[in-house]
Amino acid sequence: MTTALLSTADELYARVRRGRRAVVMTMGALHEGHATLIRAAREIAGADGEVVVTVFVNPLQFGAGEDLDRYPRTLDSDIALAGRAGADAVFAPAVDEVYPGGEPQVRITAGPMGGRLEGATRPGHFDGMLTVVAKLLHLTRPDVALFGQKDAQQLALIRRMVRDLNFGVDIVGVPTVREEDGLALSSRNRYLGPGERSTALALSRALFAGRDRHAAQEALRARAMEVPSTHARAEALSAIGESRAAADAHAVATAAPGGPAAVRAAARQALDEAARFDPPLALDYLALVDPADFTEIADDFTGEAVLAVAARVGSTRLIDNIPLAFGSPGAAL
Repeated sequence: MTTALLSTADELYARVRRGRRAVVMTMGALHEGHATLIRAAREIAGADGEVVVTVFVNPLQFGAGEDLDRYPRTLDSDIALAGRAGADAVFAPAVDEVYPGGEPQVRITAGPMGGRLEGATRPGHFDGMLTVVAKLLHLTRPDVALFGQKDAQQLALIRRMVRDLNFGVDIVGVPTVREEDGLALSSRNRYLGPGERSTALALSRALFAGRDRHAAQEALRARAMEVPSTHARAEALSAIGESRAAADAHAVATAAPGGPAAVRAAARQALDEAARFDPPLALDYLALVDPADFTEIADDFTGEAVLAVAARVGSTRLIDNIPLAFGSPGAAL
């Protein structure tokens, strides 16, 4: 397959459309995580459809002191990777093609959700992100757009924008792709030296610790619900050396399902340990949130949640998250 390189909207509009158009939006420096998105787009578009990958480093979503100037630009290798993954075209516009006349005076506002977590750490970031996503949706005119779940808050805000402003496009989230050691794939990983990379593994290690604690709690909760936690049962179990198991089951049965506080504590322990590494991990936030609005969940919460973390290692800022389900069968599996 020959992957076309397009620089203007007119070139994109001139293409004959057959079937569905699926779009994957990127800032370039493509890696296997992006390839996974492109392959998913190819499957959705089908043999008769079209997959377009956008490559645009959006200046609006970089704040003062962030890495706009050093963000990697690797267009030739991006086109090659996109083609191997199944893209029909790469749309790589210049800044003045996306923002003719300079920075736009009218922008999308992310609202309350945009001021939480990533938005609190990076003021204005989500306004800039939503503005360029809206622009690229208009320019590429897709039937479906795919985004990675690694940027969970971004994905939630895009879905909210599309719903609130009646964009005629389906938004599909694709699970996070990880290295063999657990580190979530990111274009910024290339900034990490060997020692920094070792420290960076604390992000995924913290998430997995929270997930494992949650899974253990859910297993105990299910066990406790199978039989009544009576005094007679505890005595019977004690007689065969299972008093601790009976006590644990009883405690979980009478506690809030899943224990969000315990999940946070397990994750934080791993992050606190990493703060003593050389080089150290500097935590921005650890949060266990409702994906509908990215507010912290209460101890009696039931339903889908996101355990999210952001931290700096040296001069590199990384984010990661995993989904969890509280109080439901098969939670956290």
